[in-house]
Amino acid sequence: MAVEEQSRPAGPVAVLGLGSMGLGMARSARGAGLDVVGFDVAEASRRAFASQGGRVAESAGAAAAGAGVVLSVVVNAAQTEALLFGPDAVAEVMAPGGTFVSCATMDPDVVRRLAARLEASGRHYLDAPMSGGPVRAASGELTVMASGSPSAFAGARALLDAVAAKVYELGEAPGAGAAFKMINQHLAGIHIAAACEAVAFAARQGLDLARVYEVITASAGNSWMFENRVPHIVEGDYAPKSAVDIFVKDLGIVEDMARAAKFPAPVAAAALQMFLAASGAGMGRDDDASLARVYAMLSGTRLPNQKESAA
Repeated sequence: MAVEEQSRPAGPVAVLGLGSMGLGMARSARGAGLDVVGFDVAEASRRAFASQGGRVAESAGAAAAGAGVVLSVVVNAAQTEALLFGPDAVAEVMAPGGTFVSCATMDPDVVRRLAARLEASGRHYLDAPMSGGPVRAASGELTVMASGSPSAFAGARALLDAVAAKVYELGEAPGAGAAFKMINQHLAGIHIAAACEAVAFAARQGLDLARVYEVITASAGNSWMFENRVPHIVEGDYAPKSAVDIFVKDLGIVEDMARAAKFPAPVAAAALQMFLAASGAGMGRDDDASLARVYAMLSGTRLPNQKESAA
């Protein structure tokens, strides 16, 4: 959707991180008429954006220089902090009064610390983790869970309109968006583990998994994750759309937060152990539906298209 002239950022939009999510978001922003420059540490990702007509910089700092909005689509808190205050120091080169839009899933306490440091420089920090996956990123239909000052929202409005179908404004304090995202990840990780356990159990019973999928998606036991991930298992396709190690990280954050709050989270802890088992078995970069393969290995169960040596 094209953005209105009055809502356009004062400078270009820098998209830092052109992986499966960032590439789609950059494309959606360009499609809305925004001036976008992208960067990724991976040359293949830079080439992919350039092949779509995107403008590519040679460093994060070069991409962010003078940018009115910097969209950070990196993996974690450490990468976010490195972008802001590391060798390229995006915080020092983006436009004064500009907005840094952080999409990484991280502990809310870390968000608050990074936001305070950036905002002391006269820039704005929008805590904006998202949900929806690469397909919705490419179509501009993400869900964004955002918190930040009115100025941060105003600065990022055109970008948010371009990449999201739903933007939940969750308060003026950075960190609230991150907390909402961790509740989402708590549920998402548990639901993936449950779906994989159920499908591997069905395979152990000798059931036709395609038929299991048909029946369960029309029944009360269905979940969004069951509906989304089980086709990967039925097809024997574990090419990463969302990798196992993402949930090793995210459920680890959930457990850290729960421990700090003295809050019991045993179901999330059990799911985390299964993600750790998959990662430890060499599947960390494979699709997170690979948890079904762990259940299959432990029980001697065959899954569709699974070779004897699959790990």
